Amino acid sequence: MLLSIESSCDDSSIAVTEINTKKLIYHKKISQDSEHSKYGGVVPELAARLHTEALPKILEECKVYFDALKAVAVTNEPGLSVTLIEGVTMAKALSIALDIPLIAVNHLKGHIASLFIETNGTFPMITLLVSGGHTMLLRVKDFFNYEVLATTLDDSFGESFDKVAKMLGLGYPGGAKVEEYASKGDFSRFNFTIPLYNSNRHAFSYSGLKNQVRLAIEALGDLTEKDKYDICASFQKTAIAHLLHKTKNILKKERNGIKVFGIVGGASANLSLRENIFALCGEFGLELKLSKLKYCSDNAAMIGRYAIEAYSHNYFTDIRDLQINPKIISKNGY
Repeated sequence: MLLSIESSCDDSSIAVTEINTKKLIYHKKISQDSEHSKYGGVVPELAARLHTEALPKILEECKVYFDALKAVAVTNEPGLSVTLIEGVTMAKALSIALDIPLIAVNHLKGHIASLFIETNGTFPMITLLVSGGHTMLLRVKDFFNYEVLATTLDDSFGESFDKVAKMLGLGYPGGAKVEEYASKGDFSRFNFTIPLYNSNRHAFSYSGLKNQVRLAIEALGDLTEKDKYDICASFQKTAIAHLLHKTKNILKKERNGIKVFGIVGGASANLSLRENIFALCGEFGLELKLSKLKYCSDNAAMIGRYAIEAYSHNYFTDIRDLQINPKIISKNGY
């Protein structure tokens, strides 16, 4: 078996996966949402302290599997430096204590692997990664080879939802709240413009849309619940329309015969986005791959699924070389 650890932001998670069958034997995640919500966002130092409390508790439940472990995998990039170090430190300790090799995992690769938890991979594919920290369109050759077709110039898709929620006083995390309010609103009330609509640039951008929402809120003054519903509905419609417009343009030029499209990341749990992407895939004759909702946000199960592939290729990391890397390495890979 293989034990995997995820602590890139505010979710403490550990999983145990059977290498040969890919079966998920154990998986647990402890969310910190309630602790961070009072501050309107993730507080890195608080997140790190909560990881030091939660990870050892979860690991205690995994001791029964220690004798069967062949490797330990851990997220080491990208993420918050003070939280990444918690998982990496635990992984190094386990590697020494159990005399098993280490596998360092980029958690964005883990998100792509979340499509194939307990199943085989389906490649090549085009993948849209949407989360609180990232918005990317990728051409994925296999578990290890990626090409970035487009990325965000500023805010990510998920981050824009969190910021709109904060402006409206809906709390943190904001994605689910904005989606809930949007379901009750009139999406035609506010005519927000779609970012980069007339630009041929292969990129995403959400700072301008976020500013449009801010100006609409300021113009209204005291907001009613209906105002909030309508703002959320109009914002969500425009935010998704931007993703669809750019993705559609890129597919026309970059598809190259690929027949599978995946959508991953925490923000991929948005049901309206899923419905619109499904329709887009139908237009292009693409098979849509979706992660189960419980595996959309950061979790150790997806880290373990990627690590199985790394293990089979002997992609191990020397303990002396395992470092954290809070940022993405380059635009042409991770």
